Amino acid sequence: MEDYLKLFVEETSFYNRLVLGTFLPESWWGPLPHMLQGWLRNYIGGVLLYFISGFLWCFYIYHLKRNVYIPKDAIPSKQAMLLQISVAMKAMPWYCALPSLSEYMIENGWTKCFARISDVGWPTYIINAAIYLVIVEFGIYWMHKLLHDIKPLYKYLHATHHIYNKQNTLSPFAGLAFHPLDGILQAVPHVVALFLVPMHFTTHIVLIFVEALWTANIHDCIHGKVWPVMGAGYHTIHHTTYRHNYGHYTIWMDWMFGTLRDPVEEDAKKM
Repeated sequence: MEDYLKLFVEETSFYNRLVLGTFLPESWWGPLPHMLQGWLRNYIGGVLLYFISGFLWCFYIYHLKRNVYIPKDAIPSKQAMLLQISVAMKAMPWYCALPSLSEYMIENGWTKCFARISDVGWPTYIINAAIYLVIVEFGIYWMHKLLHDIKPLYKYLHATHHIYNKQNTLSPFAGLAFHPLDGILQAVPHVVALFLVPMHFTTHIVLIFVEALWTANIHDCIHGKVWPVMGAGYHTIHHTTYRHNYGHYTIWMDWMFGTLRDPVEEDAKKM
């Protein structure tokens, strides 16, 4: 068992060398404990992913495709985006504690993670990944809904994110503009799922960082019309009604629990 757990440590150590070795002198990070190295690597990776994806996304939809996807009067102001960046950057160090904690638990054998797809085979890997995503979707739906339904949680945590409640205040940079504890709570299902279903370690790490891209996507106000994806059209309704479309990747949980509101139907009502 100990030899197998070393595979996880070797993998995270490789990621540490790859990221930290690229951006920092080894004398700065080499003496740090392994878990702290992991946090620093996650922080650097998270910040880079947030800014690179956010700037490219905004440049494409607000400049290259100006007035194609979003009317000119619906483009958020620079002040709004700078505020979102400020909120996200204050929360980022705390966000990065969660993947660092999950890595620690995985490396110590507390979860059901496996290191290599060959350990279980591709069919089992695909089935387990699907179950993992269902658990995550279910968990995020209910965590998100409770952050609205329990008034103190909304007032002191989730309201920070919902100041962006109109199309011209939402942007890809709003995707991570949460109170730190709010952002962590909504990502906790990714960690809880590790105790319920065997999951490939690398896939788990990738999916956590994909969250940054996904949340940028659902805050750009562009309805992709790809069923059953919970795209920006659905999530924009969430930001304007507060009581619908709590789901994350898909519309299925909202459909099951009666909170779904379709953007196409909403547009038809306005006509």
